Amino acid sequence: MSLSEFQLIERFFAGLGAARADVRLGHGDDAALVDCGGATLALAVDTLIEGVHFPADAPAASIGHKLLAVNLSDMAAMGAEPAWALLALTLPAVDETRLAAIREGLDALASRHGLALIGGDTTRGESLVASLFVAGHAGEDALRRDGARPGDWVWVSGAPGEAAAGLALWQASVRDGPGVAQLLRRLHWPEPRVALGRGLRGVASAAVDVSDGVVADAGHLAHRSGVALTIRAADLPLSPALTACAGERAMEYALAGGDDYELLFTAPEAASEAVRRAADAAGVTVHPVGGVAAGRAEVTVIDADGAPMKVARGGYRHFDGGGGGR
Repeated sequence: MSLSEFQLIERFFAGLGAARADVRLGHGDDAALVDCGGATLALAVDTLIEGVHFPADAPAASIGHKLLAVNLSDMAAMGAEPAWALLALTLPAVDETRLAAIREGLDALASRHGLALIGGDTTRGESLVASLFVAGHAGEDALRRDGARPGDWVWVSGAPGEAAAGLALWQASVRDGPGVAQLLRRLHWPEPRVALGRGLRGVASAAVDVSDGVVADAGHLAHRSGVALTIRAADLPLSPALTACAGERAMEYALAGGDDYELLFTAPEAASEAVRRAADAAGVTVHPVGGVAAGRAEVTVIDADGAPMKVARGGYRHFDGGGGGR
């Protein structure tokens, strides 16, 4: 079996180059943290490929929006305030109408978050590929994946699973029906939880953004923190739109579906009211869905009776044959 993208990074690129004292946190989290002139900056980069990360027939404006949203979600998981971006764009041809719409989607979200696009590169290639590098202010109390401790509660924002269900509907050419519009919006126009991430600084013990699915990303947090996580499936918030459109598959999408860009985080039980206040201030719903314990760094999903559940692998995998596209 081929190496996963995470294994490739670990084997070939981790620790590459000089060891610098101003690097506070390198690979393995949602963003890197570096010290710069007395400030701590968060740095992240993501790439979207047509036909892999978004459908070729996705609304053009949504491509620009999503390109920035996935990076802002990384900032949110660090509790960072985004500030600057660099864009690298590969185009098969110059379609001015499509490019104008992509710009519109990118500009609207950037303006909402006070982010400036300050440079980049444009090249020609076989398909549309867009990479965005984002930097922002993180602070000394930046959120990380490695802070979860036994006794913490596990929380999730929003309603996971909607984007994955939306992708299934889009691929099946379903555009109308109860709840469909909401799921398609979650697919094409994800809302990064930047305000919630900022509000959780000093409150949450660890955080990760839900890009690969609740269980997969909980696994990343468990691995980095060296703890065991339990997810109570019955406590996951299933939206009416998800249950209406997905039926019996709703829980599968909620546990293993990717592209939601919600936050999954841990916090001490004593911080529960502070968590809810942060969520209220950000205008985001949050739900406690599990707990943290000492033990092997893995995730166990249990049903309403406390029995372990088998969950399909979530998230798209570029090199090991898993996943089904995003």
